[in-house]
Amino acid sequence: MDDEDKKEKSGFWGSTLSKLKSALKRTRHEVVDDVLDRESVEESEEFQEGDAGDTHVGAPAAEVSHNASASHTPNNVSTLSPPQFSSSRAKSAPRPIDGDYLEELEEKLIKADIGVKTAETMVEHLRKEAKGKNWMSNDVEDFLKIEFAKTLKNAPQHKLQYKEGKLNLYLIVGVNGTGKTTSIGKLCYRFRSQGKKVLVAAADTFRAAAESQLEIWAERAQVDICRLPDGSDPGAVVFQALNKAKDENYDVIIIDTAGRLHNKTNLMAELGKIRNVIEKHGKGLPLESLLVLDASTGQNGMKQAEVFTEVCPLTGVILTKLDGTAKGGIVFGISSELNIPVKLIGLGEKMDDLRDFEPELFVEALFG
Repeated sequence: MDDEDKKEKSGFWGSTLSKLKSALKRTRHEVVDDVLDRESVEESEEFQEGDAGDTHVGAPAAEVSHNASASHTPNNVSTLSPPQFSSSRAKSAPRPIDGDYLEELEEKLIKADIGVKTAETMVEHLRKEAKGKNWMSNDVEDFLKIEFAKTLKNAPQHKLQYKEGKLNLYLIVGVNGTGKTTSIGKLCYRFRSQGKKVLVAAADTFRAAAESQLEIWAERAQVDICRLPDGSDPGAVVFQALNKAKDENYDVIIIDTAGRLHNKTNLMAELGKIRNVIEKHGKGLPLESLLVLDASTGQNGMKQAEVFTEVCPLTGVILTKLDGTAKGGIVFGISSELNIPVKLIGLGEKMDDLRDFEPELFVEALFG
């Protein structure tokens, strides 16, 4: 990458990195800080009692004494806040990479929504890597950073696909309430801002008011919508949208779908109709099948991904609500355990807050 490309990327992604860092503070605390610094208060008390002779472990006695007294001050609200990575690392004592430490680390990774298999794999890699090297807990940050980056890079293509000169289809699936309609609206705005002619197919004909909500978003994004009366066959909506798009030279069709998981049979039947129409009347057209997941659902999101993978071959994930209370670790589980790339992330409520997922930026935000 030349200097000009780096400069352009830095300027364009600056706000994304800033938002990611803000959104992932909880993730960093859960994944790393809480593992490394869990005993900081107890250590402070021990040092105050006279164990500060081991000056190579922990903070200087004066600093520890100050921290210990602060921790016992009822009105000192700041002690309740999660420690920032740099400051908390300075106050805690390094621990050996032994069985107890590895067990705790695996538990923390799982709680951070990394996924059980992914957490087990990372811990096993750490066990092998640290063997014979006298590693301590403060060496783990760099190791995790490398492992996280490797996990994301091993997934398929992260970039949202678009082919110039073709009618591009984007099939959007996901459980109701995950931010599916909002993500469609933002995706419409994204393509329209790029000068593309966009058509939305309102194929969620089951849920009451779904089409009306989608129509509101289409108006906001200033794109066209193809809809039929409530209760219509979803395949018929897609068929009509395909014909309209071909006749009027659209660049993009974004297809909304029903999001019912309580009855997988009905879900499979509806998505099956849509897929059949696409395969018959949109054969050869570029197609992305994107699952919308709410990042705050944690491991339940993994279950949703598994169900939709059975129903519809997925090419990527749109991860929403990273600006909320989500830990964000689900990104790694999806990439590693399901081999599905996260392609877009939602970082806010604005129309332009749907961003490309950049693995390097995500890891930088997690550890920055």
